[in-house]
Amino acid sequence: MSTGTSIRLRPYEVALLRGGPRAAVTVAVVALHLRGDVEAGRPGRLRTSEASSEAAGQAPPPQTSPPSQAPPAPPAPPAPASSPDPASSPAPLPPLAEAVRAALARPAGLPQVRDHADVRAALAELQAGLRAAGLLRAFPPHRTRTARRALDALSAEHPLPTSRKGLPESDALMAVALYGEPALHVLVPRFALRAGLITRAEVAEGKGFHSRSPRGGGTGGTAYSCGGGGGGSD
Repeated sequence: MSTGTSIRLRPYEVALLRGGPRAAVTVAVVALHLRGDVEAGRPGRLRTSEASSEAAGQAPPPQTSPPSQAPPAPPAPPAPASSPDPASSPAPLPPLAEAVRAALARPAGLPQVRDHADVRAALAELQAGLRAAGLLRAFPPHRTRTARRALDALSAEHPLPTSRKGLPESDALMAVALYGEPALHVLVPRFALRAGLITRAEVAEGKGFHSRSPRGGGTGGTAYSCGGGGGGSD
């Protein structure tokens, strides 16, 4: 996030301003899922990919040595160490996503992840940065007029996508941050439903599909208000 004449917000900050802590944690979960680090476990629960492999009992096949017929050849000299290719190594995770991954050392639902000590600390750090930038008031928590203008500008720049195909990861995360459940339905519908990030759709006779969304924003939880009747103060 940069301050001054222009404000550039990251998806986690956008989600926190739009929908509160749960929305920000949801963006972190989706980011980890797109990297292949997190998947849906039992209905309404999340787990890391490593945990799912261990639960399935996957293990490397035992090493068997062939019958010895001749003395082994001397080992080859070690190859010179090569520096890792920066392009092939994954980008470091932001603090909130790292905290969410740590919270999933054991499978858990989204509320339990949000309440984990490391996640709460990462959220507090994000909130402090937004307050320092003049985008968030503390008591009671609400967006400032500057924050609302920034969110409006981002919504105009990033309309709700209609498909996941060809969408860069950064744009997918920004869509989830800006639109919540509608973006989840487009981008990761099966994962979001199984993991408990969105509510199940129901069919009303003669009225097509509809869903029961939690009150207070597309991703549930407590969203930040827009301030007082005069549009809030900066």
